Amino acid sequence: MTKNSRRLPLADWQLEDSDRLKEIFQRKRGPLKLTQEKIAAELGDGVTQGAVSHFMNRRTALSLKAAAVFARMLEVPVADFSPTLAAQLEHLSSSLSPSHDEQPRKAGGSEVAANTPFPAGDDADVGLDGRYAFIPQYDAKAAAGLGSENPHVEMRSTLAFKHEWLKVKGVNPKHLIVIYADGESMWPTISDRDVLLIDRSKVDPIDRQVFVLAGSDGTIVKRLVQGPLGQWVLRSDNEDKVNYPDRYYLRSNGNEHRIIGKVIWRGGDL
Repeated sequence: MTKNSRRLPLADWQLEDSDRLKEIFQRKRGPLKLTQEKIAAELGDGVTQGAVSHFMNRRTALSLKAAAVFARMLEVPVADFSPTLAAQLEHLSSSLSPSHDEQPRKAGGSEVAANTPFPAGDDADVGLDGRYAFIPQYDAKAAAGLGSENPHVEMRSTLAFKHEWLKVKGVNPKHLIVIYADGESMWPTISDRDVLLIDRSKVDPIDRQVFVLAGSDGTIVKRLVQGPLGQWVLRSDNEDKVNYPDRYYLRSNGNEHRIIGKVIWRGGDL
């Protein structure tokens, strides 16, 4: 929930969503032993019981994340209380799906759902209710080159990733954020303006893995390579070492660079 969602008057369809949501909650809270406090805990990020009440009393517009949580907790499709948000989720799923030819398949021809982060094929028709984690998408940039300064960072929206895919990756959605690459130093692994999924719980260096780091020169994305004497090197994948030379990650010298998190997925144009 953002400050803007409180300030802006709700549209007619948002008021209708609120009424439908309240009716469903009143009807199902007994059988499901559900409370507003339980829903607030699932929404996370400091959301209170009062904020949950606002969603159902025409005071706060539902976000995509909130709609998905309500749908999972109430055991109903999003469309039951918000046809508009259900359509937006459907559009999001189809726009983020890989092309038909790129979708991995089992031997029998069905998609391997856990191999892709987004809905694929008929999966989009089933709906997103409760099966997707909505990861905060920030406008911050990690330089694949010289450091990017991010003095002021805002959350743009969220990206939906399959819970099943995240489970296979062994990551907790609460630790994940989405940012963007800036520059060509990590090409061909990461291109300029690629989307980067970052696991903020991974802050210890791992040999040959890609991390986002913050330092005096800004935010950067680099591969960490351990040298023969145990020292860590910040290496660009781009073979142009004149413009993208190796740098040193000095953990023992005032923490010149601090690891923000490990890059676990990237997405962008081919």
